[in-house]
Amino acid sequence: MRQRAEFERAYKRGIKIHGRFTTLFVLPTALPIGRLGIAATKRLGGAVERNRAKRLVREVFRRHKIAPGFDVVVVPKRELLDASLTALESEYRTNIERSVQRAGKSG
Repeated sequence: MRQRAEFERAYKRGIKIHGRFTTLFVLPTALPIGRLGIAATKRLGGAVERNRAKRLVREVFRRHKIAPGFDVVVVPKRELLDASLTALESEYRTNIERSVQRAGKSG
C-alpha cells in the first residue's frame, strides 16, 4: 500500500487491534493478495528509528504472509524498537489471527 487514500480507508473501515508493539488496522478486500502498509510517524523517533521499525515489520510480514484479500496497516510503537524479532512475530501472528476471525464474523 502506498497511497494515502488506501491508508485512510483502512483506518476508517478496518478492524483496529492494539498490541504491545504495534497497532494493526486490518481491512478485508477483494484483491487476491495481502498488502502491507507501515505508518511510522515522527512520534516513533528519528529517521534511523523509523527505518529500523519499518525493516522489522517488513521482515515479520515476509516470514508470515497474511491471508490473501486483506490490507494491513501497521503503526509501530516505541516498544517495538527494543523487542526481539521472535516477540514481534508472536504478537503479529496472534493479532492477525484475531483480526481475521473478527472480519469473518462481521462479514
